[in-house]
Amino acid sequence: MAYIDIHDMEVYKLSRKLSSMAWDIYVSLPQYLKFHMGDQLLRASDSVGANLTEGYFRYTFKDKNKFYVIARASHGEAFKHWMSLLLERELISLELHDDFLATSKDLNVKLNNFITKTRDQS
Repeated sequence: MAYIDIHDMEVYKLSRKLSSMAWDIYVSLPQYLKFHMGDQLLRASDSVGANLTEGYFRYTFKDKNKFYVIARASHGEAFKHWMSLLLERELISLELHDDFLATSKDLNVKLNNFITKTRDQS
């Protein structure tokens, strides 16, 4: 099997795109919200790509998959909780939320497929 760099994988690229979108939201927040909501959104968003990378470099498929499942959970936290809360409190526009949602849905499919493929290899 040929080696594929994690940075070339679509699942990782989508995680980085969401992380970048989260950063843009963070810098637009008022200072007092950066420490409460912004930091949490960033941590969850950045955690997706970090856990994908950490899992990718683990040795066993079972160990890899553990990190991929954590990445999926962080993705859920970032979108299902923090983004919806930001929208609910009118801190982001519906358009920005929907752009994030579209990328999030793509990432969710890729993450689930990636987890299933890795699990099936074990």
